[in-house]
Amino acid sequence: MLTQQQKQQIAERGIQEEAFNQQLKNFETGFPFLNIAGAATPQRGIKVLDDAAQAKEEAVAENYKGNICKFVPASGAATRMFKDLFEAADKLNSGEKIAEGSPADKFVKNISVFPFFDAKGILNLTLYPKALNYGSMPKGLIQFHKYENENRTPFEEHLLEGVKYAKDGNGNVKMVVTVSVEHQKGFEELLESVRAKYEERYNCKFDIEFTNQMPSTDIVAVDMENKPFEKEDSTLLFRPGGHGALLQNLNNINSDILVIKNIDNVVKESLLSETVKWKKILIGRAVELQEQVYGYLNALDKAGEEVSDELISQIKEFLSSEFCIDIPQLAKNECVALLRTKLDRPVRVCGMVKNEGEPGGGPYIIKEQDGTTSLQILEAAQIDKNNAEAVAAMKGATHFNPVDLVCAVKDYKGNKFDLSKYTDPSTGFISEKSYQGKALKAQELPGLWNGAMSNWNTQFVEVPLVTFNPVKTVLDLLRPEHIEKA
Repeated sequence: MLTQQQKQQIAERGIQEEAFNQQLKNFETGFPFLNIAGAATPQRGIKVLDDAAQAKEEAVAENYKGNICKFVPASGAATRMFKDLFEAADKLNSGEKIAEGSPADKFVKNISVFPFFDAKGILNLTLYPKALNYGSMPKGLIQFHKYENENRTPFEEHLLEGVKYAKDGNGNVKMVVTVSVEHQKGFEELLESVRAKYEERYNCKFDIEFTNQMPSTDIVAVDMENKPFEKEDSTLLFRPGGHGALLQNLNNINSDILVIKNIDNVVKESLLSETVKWKKILIGRAVELQEQVYGYLNALDKAGEEVSDELISQIKEFLSSEFCIDIPQLAKNECVALLRTKLDRPVRVCGMVKNEGEPGGGPYIIKEQDGTTSLQILEAAQIDKNNAEAVAAMKGATHFNPVDLVCAVKDYKGNKFDLSKYTDPSTGFISEKSYQGKALKAQELPGLWNGAMSNWNTQFVEVPLVTFNPVKTVLDLLRPEHIEKA
């Protein structure tokens, strides 16, 4: 039984009682594994565009008259980025030495290369009780790149990247950035300190909105017996619902095209051309696919109850070739209704990179309960390791997900889709964590680009590895993409 204090705690977060009870039920029942038909590969499921197709899609993007908004999840703290250094500092404090060749050893030996290094800073650190405190800051505010006359954070690099493909006819660059409440002021101050400089340099105006992950998307933790986890003061322990919680933030953006990219995936400006080229290609693909969907839906409207077999055949072929949606044999009226349902959905085009050992989810073809198939991005935790076919599909995967998405979110009548209606709630995650030494279970919502977009029309496009340059540890900043001279 919940106490009155706990009930108030739930209400203050904006969590409905029904939703809270469903969270607890999910812990008890778990989440089912999806039925995998196979890995998406260039043979089926991943488009590999030749030079002519690339040029065509770039042109479509450059001539596009709709409005584009860039969406950047940037809430994450940089704690993991400095994990090895924290561990080394603990060892040094206990009298141990830094091991030769260790991450901390490489960091110290290359200290002058990092953009946040300067001699004055080292002297101040030596003489006065202050430090950068990077370990508790978000990645977006950490200096990633060194230039001749300035250093830049990944937030700044995202601003300038947006100029290249998200600037409208009036010179406005729209971007929505999700940040944690405690760090929003830091982002706002950084933006105001660089806005005038970059707007003059790139002849643009930045329209930047900072949003926070909503408390109503937090999920209660439970103990190992699936009972709500209580802290020392008898209050409940809530945890963020993962990046799937950002679907609400995404749903609040009133733009035609949304471009999604993680905060730490940036390069120096001198290497940006290939990234911009492929972003335009993905935008062009999304626009073209959306226009084709509109055409078929309008054709169905025009046909009324007299839909020809030829039109049905054309739509089936389109859905299969572009989205890997295969339609089962059905009576004609049932088939037409299903075709309309499958067409009238948001469209997303996802860049996929050849798998060369980097971590990340992968692209798969899934068998749906309605007898159709679809393209989905799955994390390793969503794959049943006891299912031989699923394991074989995972081993046969050739590509992985770098989080490089372009989303078309308006329907064929010009209305914005309610994105919350196109999710699969049964694709959440449960993992084991701890709080002050006590074991617990944590739950995450269906991931933003996983189950939260399960019922979208999806196309995977192969993009080159050069477009994927994440900074997961501080030593990643020593890669050429981050230290290349401007």
